[in-house]
Amino acid sequence: MARPKVYNNFINGKWVKSHTGETFENINPADKTDVIGKFQKSDARDVDDAISAAAEAFKKWRLVPAPKRGEILYRVAQRLWKDKEQHSRDMTREMGKVLAETRGDVQEAIDMTFYMAGEGRRSFGQTTPSEMNNKFCMSVRQPLGVCGMITPWNFPMAIPSWKMTPALMMGNTVVIKPATDTPLSVYNLIKAMEDEGMPAGVVNMVTGSGGSVGSPLMHDKRVGCVSFTGSTEIGRKVSAACAPDFKHCHLEMGGKNCIIVMDDANIDLAVDGSLWGAFGTTGQRCTASSRIILHKKIYAKFARKFVARAKALKVGNGLNEKIQMGPAINEEQMNTVLEYMRIGKEEDGAKLLCGGGRLKGGKYNKGWFTQPTIFGDVTRKMRIFQEEIFGSVTDLIPARSYDHAIALANDCAYGLSAAIYTSNVNRAFAAMRDVYTGIFYVNAPTIGAETHMPFGGTKHTGNGHREACTQALDVFSEWKSVYVDFSNTIQRPQIDNQ
Repeated sequence: MARPKVYNNFINGKWVKSHTGETFENINPADKTDVIGKFQKSDARDVDDAISAAAEAFKKWRLVPAPKRGEILYRVAQRLWKDKEQHSRDMTREMGKVLAETRGDVQEAIDMTFYMAGEGRRSFGQTTPSEMNNKFCMSVRQPLGVCGMITPWNFPMAIPSWKMTPALMMGNTVVIKPATDTPLSVYNLIKAMEDEGMPAGVVNMVTGSGGSVGSPLMHDKRVGCVSFTGSTEIGRKVSAACAPDFKHCHLEMGGKNCIIVMDDANIDLAVDGSLWGAFGTTGQRCTASSRIILHKKIYAKFARKFVARAKALKVGNGLNEKIQMGPAINEEQMNTVLEYMRIGKEEDGAKLLCGGGRLKGGKYNKGWFTQPTIFGDVTRKMRIFQEEIFGSVTDLIPARSYDHAIALANDCAYGLSAAIYTSNVNRAFAAMRDVYTGIFYVNAPTIGAETHMPFGGTKHTGNGHREACTQALDVFSEWKSVYVDFSNTIQRPQIDNQ
């Protein structure tokens, strides 16, 4: 077999080896004998080099007219479109999700890059009348400087694009640490930027562990913003690291999302949506539908149909177009999911309706595959109701009424996404109001965000910022209010105009 390709860090416009001289392997989670490549096992010295390059590049990049920055991003989006199929296959190999989903992941990066390219001619501020004569008022955005980004493995090109493109559009420079499980997809994104003329030092990539790369990145005083997507536990550490210097801190963390199915819902549609919401990406989404709250009148009917559909899912290597669900990302994550399956079996009152273990034998022995798993009769005090599992497990929870369903939906530490299936428009609008999440769907599952809408959640899901859409620009910029007085006199607002 050919030796795996060795990939380097990207610092100051050059592909360079790490100071350690060591590498780590990128493994296919569907076939652990498939080594996709070797990536640099970097340390704080590499992070320092990248930040230094980004800080120096910022001096010129911030002065490049925004429309010109947008033109580069437009070309990057076109390059990603041209190479979409290869990037999708690379992503399926390193992340495991099926080709239909990785094509969507790459498409999301394309959409995001096109969208932010347009902001080069749209990054609007305000002009407003002054309360004084012969005085002009306006507001403009200004960049922060070097932005550090720590990205997850489940959307290994889409999420980096959510962070990088608005930051670059605002005139910032970037140092990104990809997830150790999926560095190739970020490499492909960075390579597209290099090929389409991104100036040296404006984008930098350093691969390695969170402790060796992520920690020095978020603690460095030259970094003006840290954007992190991952667990709530690590998000707290990022927040603490940013606090002493009051740097911008953007956190996108966990979710325990619910679908409410009312007694007047289209049951077949709700089953379709719940299957996709629960088991798409093997449940490894922060927006996964891991709680399904069912009106008691339709509980049995829904459960019967839903379990039958889950049992019929084709699980395997996502490069096979017929496969519907891939593996867990790695052995550690698989074991976490298996542990929650064990916990669910031991919860007093919960009923295992299907799945509940690892898939073994034949092709499954090469990867980290878990069964699509459903627990029934789950209650709000159970751990599988409250805790994020991030795997192929979902719960069915009976509800007595609409009000009871809403109370169950909100009884959770997280507040990312929720949905309701109903044919009653009044009830749909009431649920939009009553469920406290950052994203809400009607007659659709909890997954399916689009790039021109703000993405993010409430409570322990995040810290109030949003990704995508124009709201992302607020993470990577500061507002500046500008007053121009052409009166040739000293004018004192709130004093001279009483």
